[in-house]
Amino acid sequence: MSLRYIEYNFTIEPRDPAAEILIAELGLFGFESFVETETGLLAYIPSEEHSEDVINEIQILKSDEFIVEYSVKTIEQTNWNEEWEKNFTPINVDNKVYVRAPFHDASTMDYEIIIEPKMSFGTGHHETTHMMIQHLLDLDLTHKSVLDMGCGTGILAIFAAMKNARPVDAIDIDEWCVENTNENIEKNNCEFISVFLGDAHLLKNQKYDIIIANINRNILLQDLASYKRCINSNGILLLSGFYTEDEPLLQSKAKELEFEFLKKLERNNWLSLQFRSN
Repeated sequence: MSLRYIEYNFTIEPRDPAAEILIAELGLFGFESFVETETGLLAYIPSEEHSEDVINEIQILKSDEFIVEYSVKTIEQTNWNEEWEKNFTPINVDNKVYVRAPFHDASTMDYEIIIEPKMSFGTGHHETTHMMIQHLLDLDLTHKSVLDMGCGTGILAIFAAMKNARPVDAIDIDEWCVENTNENIEKNNCEFISVFLGDAHLLKNQKYDIIIANINRNILLQDLASYKRCINSNGILLLSGFYTEDEPLLQSKAKELEFEFLKKLERNNWLSLQFRSN
């Protein structure tokens, strides 16, 4: 029997910043993937994890600042590509990185990443993925060992490999993400990437020059000590997946672990931080 997903189609007025807040809230209740549309947001949750009561827990829907309406339908996994083809558009990052699906035309930019759009987070549409690509654009990754925690589609691991990082490990707790990452690695002809199912407990004796962690605030706070143990001296840590108001918590924890703050990027109230390990 094929895996089924429940699709919520939200219409939001005004869309920003409500869409980003809605994504953050839905992510806490099992929603796995999101597509921002012109009028709002599509959100997906596995049917076995779905409860009709979950929508009552979403606080932004009770806000007087936004008008939010939604419809709900069930999608078979076999129809997922068809759904994405309706909604997935190519992404341009600083006119240097072009992220597209196999059914889009190729580009002439410096880097082109092909992502098979499936039920995984990290197509490049979301602000956090976009900012992480910007960080990686500015870093020399040649022969640097890289860890991509919470790899989603594998987009960041693939981009690191395209910038000559060697080797690259990608980890995700979701089997579907691991499968999708392996598929995207093949589509982009990327070698030197190993994909693992699990979380920070997998980090034992490994050492990395660069660690990428685009997850969420609570997981980052929980796992920062694990990252510290497996990052090389002067290694670079890239964090994202949280809001600007979460910065003091992340900065405090990073400072406690003797990470040196280098820079930050901000996009629509989402934040990405770069640190160096001392």
